[in-house]
Amino acid sequence: MTFLVVGGTGVDTIVPVADLPVLGADSARPRGPIEDHVSHTGTCVALALHSLGERVSVIDTVGDDELGGRVKAAFDRWGIGLRAALAPAGTRRAVNLMSPDGRRLSLYDGRDVPGYRLPEEFYRPLPEGVRHVHVTIMDWARHLIPELRAAGVTISTDLHDWDGENPYHLDFARGADLVFVSGVQLADGAATRLLAAGTTTKVLVTHGGQGADLYTRDGVTHRDAVDPGAPIVDTNGAGDAFAAAFLSAWRTGADDDSCLDQAVIAGAFACTGPIGTFIDATTLAAEASGRSANRPR
Repeated sequence: MTFLVVGGTGVDTIVPVADLPVLGADSARPRGPIEDHVSHTGTCVALALHSLGERVSVIDTVGDDELGGRVKAAFDRWGIGLRAALAPAGTRRAVNLMSPDGRRLSLYDGRDVPGYRLPEEFYRPLPEGVRHVHVTIMDWARHLIPELRAAGVTISTDLHDWDGENPYHLDFARGADLVFVSGVQLADGAATRLLAAGTTTKVLVTHGGQGADLYTRDGVTHRDAVDPGAPIVDTNGAGDAFAAAFLSAWRTGADDDSCLDQAVIAGAFACTGPIGTFIDATTLAAEASGRSANRPR
């Protein structure tokens, strides 16, 4: 086992809407069927890594409810190990409103119990062979970070739409070697300040259709978004696919250029199908090879 994902499973209800924001009408007919998917960020990172041929498992909390049964059955079907503690308030879920151009508004139910701690038997010992842990921003997951650092594994996290100031995210930001974050709300200079704090060596700032920036102590590298080669169907999971591809390449010792190339390709590919559409290693390698050959020197 190489990768472990901590937290971030649940069920997404996908609602295709005509536009965002949704008009304040009494009722509206969606553009298509309303569907439930076992998803959320941790699930998608694990699935994307699995699609790339990586060995991955997940630790999380899941409710003793119908949705929790769906989550467990899905992980069994995918062949991804899941250590699931009982979630006191039930299985997490979200409603994602999706516009025709791929924009998304996610509504989370916020059911996690304040002050909850994951029982030690679910993370001690870590699954055999784990070398890298991706920690999602579940509140209880922050308390595992010091122990993970002491275990000698590398750590990544995704801060999603962090503004660079919200204190909720700071334990995750300062405890990770690699930080992924959306540029939607990120304050100017936040990535540089995070690097200066000490632990973090790479900050990946994603900008959707405008590509991504990699910040290191040596400077900033930009990558434009790639043409996915097919219509955009659903942007759910694109950021998770980006992170998984970057991590997969980085763990092999690939340089920053190669990691970025693979990440933007994987992120674009994830938009070409329904939630859970992730690129495989063979396709990614072929696409990345062509992109590398065409990159200006």
